[in-house]
Amino acid sequence: MIDDPSETRAPHGLAPNSHRLAFEDAAFLWRDEMRPMRLAAEFAKADLVLRDWKIRSTVVFFGSARLRPNPADCAPLPPGASRDATLPAALYEEARVFARRVAAYGEAAFETSGGAHRDYVVCTGGGPGLMEAANRGAAEAGAPTIGLNIDLPHEQAPNRWVTPGLSFRFQYFALRKMHFLLRTKALALFPGGFGTLDELFDALTLMQTGKIPKIPILMFGADYWRRVVDFDAMADAGTIDPADRDLMHWVADPQEAWEALAAHEGLERSAGAD
Repeated sequence: MIDDPSETRAPHGLAPNSHRLAFEDAAFLWRDEMRPMRLAAEFAKADLVLRDWKIRSTVVFFGSARLRPNPADCAPLPPGASRDATLPAALYEEARVFARRVAAYGEAAFETSGGAHRDYVVCTGGGPGLMEAANRGAAEAGAPTIGLNIDLPHEQAPNRWVTPGLSFRFQYFALRKMHFLLRTKALALFPGGFGTLDELFDALTLMQTGKIPKIPILMFGADYWRRVVDFDAMADAGTIDPADRDLMHWVADPQEAWEALAAHEGLERSAGAD
């Protein structure tokens, strides 16, 4: 009997088949050596679909998956998660209202352009909590809205407000974060955990080092953020420049957030109002 090295199975239990076309052989594509191809495909799929939808720019919302104002009205929490009672549920409504205003402006601009391109499309991580609030607000404005989900040990299902054709699923955090920042005109940061902090500091580092243009980082929930991260202490210690603190805009409500975005983008400040 001749030993066949191809009998090694892929992580998903699929057996390779030398006679399959390479791009139809899932076991082959899941080999460790094929990771560069998977990375390229994961980038290209989302990029091409967004182009097909004529999406030129986005506004990205980050925040906790655990914050829900009314459990009966929202998607289930991830397994093992508990609602964070220390965060005011009003933040859910603020994310919903701000997203609705951004999306309404984007839809009006899309019609004005004669359907040439879409700008200021609301984009989130696609999960529950504050991500759901933003997708919900955009959907209520009658606009398409993006969800960039990630494969996790405990599956994170897309919330029901994400536009079905714009509900993406990623294996790699790096590619997902690239798509968050590739088109965005602003980031709306709501209180969150490790994931939200990761996304915040990724954006801050890229702007600080000039890798991406400076865009408004709209910080909702100042009391929370100032307890969690002491940016003043970092500046005092010399680990960041005092001017780096100006990369963040502390906003009290959706109106103030809209004014900061409008000022940066040269938009009419009264546009997009409910």
